Amino acid sequence: MATNNWELFTEKVGTGARIYFFDVKEDNRGHRYLVINETKKIGDKWERSRVIVDESNIFSFNEHLKKAIQFLMDLTVSQSEKMSN
Repeated sequence: MATNNWELFTEKVGTGARIYFFDVKEDNRGHRYLVINETKKIGDKWERSRVIVDESNIFSFNEHLKKAIQFLMDLTVSQSEKMSN
């Protein structure tokens, strides 16, 4: 069964053997959602993972994602400072 999903926004981030896509889509009923795809090369094959976040959950998702990113950034800065001393 084919569904009509319209891509409203897309952003691609390439990082070596991994490629990330951030897409905002809308279905034929007007529901919007975020799709985060990761494609990574394993040997000679590409593996794909996907996370879908419904518009109704986006504020909570954003809040927790920002916390996780900040935590990782703080660890990275701390580790970098230790290595330079």
